[in-house]
Amino acid sequence: MKVIVAGMPKTGTKSMNAALKKLGYSVYDFAENAYLLGDYYNKIVFEGWTTQDFRDMYEDVDAVTDFPAHFFWDEIHKAFPDAMIILTTRNSEEEWLRSFEKQVAMNDGSLLFNLMPYLSPTSRKSIGALMMLSQVVFGAKAKSILARKTEFNKQMAVKLYRQHNAYVLHTAPKDKLLAFNVSEGWGPLCEFLGVPVPEDPFPHKNKGGNIVNTATTDFPIFRQIQREIIVSSIVLSSSAVLTGFVLYKYGVSGIFSEARNFWDILATKIGLSRLS
Repeated sequence: MKVIVAGMPKTGTKSMNAALKKLGYSVYDFAENAYLLGDYYNKIVFEGWTTQDFRDMYEDVDAVTDFPAHFFWDEIHKAFPDAMIILTTRNSEEEWLRSFEKQVAMNDGSLLFNLMPYLSPTSRKSIGALMMLSQVVFGAKAKSILARKTEFNKQMAVKLYRQHNAYVLHTAPKDKLLAFNVSEGWGPLCEFLGVPVPEDPFPHKNKGGNIVNTATTDFPIFRQIQREIIVSSIVLSSSAVLTGFVLYKYGVSGIFSEARNFWDILATKIGLSRLS
């Protein structure tokens, strides 16, 4: 682990993900943190953690950004004390809140994001931990019922944003910390990391919360989740059609009769007496 991006979501974390990849770093963003490391985060949230847990999670990764890893930035830094820390921020708390509200609304309106907890085993693996952490980190209650809007306290969200930033600025080693706004571009970032400035413009991702439209393109894990949703939908649809056909052909009483006949045949073959 070489770089820990400790900034809250909606502070340019998707842009940082793209920028660090452009600089040659392997990066775990939200998708990888939440879904590839889902078992670890379930253990961390519900049972506790050790420094070794975070060392095992990120020993083969160059950089980490976004939720839920940003919340554990100091624990990750204890596991990798030589890593550099970047606190991404917005121009103001009000700007951050508007961006956060828009992202929540976009997520709530996404069919993919709505179906994930129900039809994707990969998503379900970490959903419990993510829902609990959402309340702690954002003051937001992640929805647990399909098509139900996410609820969050705006004042609490801003307070938590302020507290998180203050904690990073106060706690992180000053010689390893960069407070950074992605609008500053490559200059301060590359100087801090000691790497050459790329010729390409600094990337700006997830504008207006459009990650819901680009997730399957930008993150391979979301393509896996999408495939799981499709397969689960086909299985459920086929099961519904088969159940409807059986009910139409035999009726409820007919199904019980067929099941009883099947048991009689099976019982005869294995030498069991018929159940009365």
